[in-house]
Amino acid sequence: MDFDVIDIENWKRKEYYYHFTQDVPCTYSMTVKLDITDIVNKKYKLYAIILHALTSTVNMHKEFRTAMDAQGRLGVFSDMLPCYTIFNKHTQAFVNVWTPYSPSLSQFCQQYDQDVAQYSDSLNMNAKPHLPPNTFCVSMIPWVSFDSFNLNLKKGYDYLLPIFTMGKYYEDNGKIYLPLSVQVHHAVCDGYHVGKFLDDLQQQIVNTGKLLSDKQ
Repeated sequence: MDFDVIDIENWKRKEYYYHFTQDVPCTYSMTVKLDITDIVNKKYKLYAIILHALTSTVNMHKEFRTAMDAQGRLGVFSDMLPCYTIFNKHTQAFVNVWTPYSPSLSQFCQQYDQDVAQYSDSLNMNAKPHLPPNTFCVSMIPWVSFDSFNLNLKKGYDYLLPIFTMGKYYEDNGKIYLPLSVQVHHAVCDGYHVGKFLDDLQQQIVNTGKLLSDKQ
């Protein structure tokens, strides 16, 4: 993992960055429905498939990898991996787990299964130790579907990485949809970038569905 420091004074987003971090600090969220018809009931767990698709797409877009490092420098991580919530059935609370990313879906899902098995009964909120700095947050609310979802973060204006929240999937006219909320910081990510990201994410899901169908 590398961190490419941005020269803000010569950065093409300099004006936008200062405007949305100093003049009018601004984060925003967008909720969409993803067509997951082709990846439901496949050999891998749906959550793992979506996590892999999200991470693959995040790694395609530098706007979703732009962050402040531990020294307070603005830059872009060369690659990201997911830190996601899983449900502890005994405590009825969530725990945070991270899994190394692999371009191979099968390898990622294998590591995901190992992490979930090892940490799902943890009594600590941050179940898996040694969280790398190049992680982005994903939450799952599998009990309810939603048309809109928003996070209210006290220190959100200082957090530049995206946050994803998924809901319960549902069927509509023969298609199966998954609610997905994307929260981003306007200093590094405009609506255009979110739109491109979501297009690529949907295509990633379509490609994964074809890949899994070919293997059956």
